[in-house]
Amino acid sequence: MFKVESRLKALGTDIFLIVVCEKESEKNQAQKNLEEIHKIYKKQEKIFSRFNKESELSFLNNNLGKFQKASMEILEVSQLALKYNLETDGLFDPRIIDVLESIGYGEDFKKKNFVISRDKNESVRGELKDDLKIEKDKLFFGQRMDFSGIAKGYITDKVAMFLIGKGWKNFLLDSGGDIFAQGFDDMGKKWKIALENIPEEKMILEISNEAVATSGITRRKWKVGELRFHHLIDPKNPEKFDFDFQSVTVVAKNTVEADVLAKVLFLKGKKRGLEFSQKKNTKSIFLDYKGSLYLSKNVKENLLK
Repeated sequence: MFKVESRLKALGTDIFLIVVCEKESEKNQAQKNLEEIHKIYKKQEKIFSRFNKESELSFLNNNLGKFQKASMEILEVSQLALKYNLETDGLFDPRIIDVLESIGYGEDFKKKNFVISRDKNESVRGELKDDLKIEKDKLFFGQRMDFSGIAKGYITDKVAMFLIGKGWKNFLLDSGGDIFAQGFDDMGKKWKIALENIPEEKMILEISNEAVATSGITRRKWKVGELRFHHLIDPKNPEKFDFDFQSVTVVAKNTVEADVLAKVLFLKGKKRGLEFSQKKNTKSIFLDYKGSLYLSKNVKENLLK
């Protein structure tokens, strides 16, 4: 087996790609396909970035109240947003953009320019289906949207389908912690995934034809005066910022599902999150700030023995 690797920066994070070739003669083709993937990530960034004034998302956010022709990608993500909004009882909601901006997250996080624009955050009101409508190749925004909670997983899955379409059976895609692993690594074994803030001697995941996503506040939390904030917003209770947990990790069949569920379980907290995991048969790992781990029953099958 031969391993071909590539790295890039996109979607505001570091992207790491691996393709495993069965023959050395396949390495050039793998490299070519990875270069094509760089272009895919950059193209998707121009669609979904809320910080790029020229992005398609920004255009739609600046033209509310009427149907606009939209790309296939943003139509598909909108459909997924509606689906997960229903399945999570509204905990997943892309209309949190106003709340994020009001608590200081109005620019790229790396700029560290956090300015509170109002004293109180109102909960997201009304049904998402009334503010996000799809009509053939057109899209209606009744309110501004932020798809960052779902786009990275969606893009990772699109890249995975690209590689599968090119005939690759073994690869790993890591989009800043949103991970999809197909087949096996260059040793012919399941892909081993270390988790942020959890020592490897304590836990390593093994996955094949599955995805892993972690949602947490270790990297995106900030203070303005004495007030503490993070980017994981409860649309029904935007005044509440839970700092009990560092992160929640989910293993799922695809990256977009893992991405969404990790965020939703974080918002639910340990008790309700574990209950939801058991009810939905979700593989989940909760890490609190004391370093304690709480696992759903079925995630144990993914633990490296």
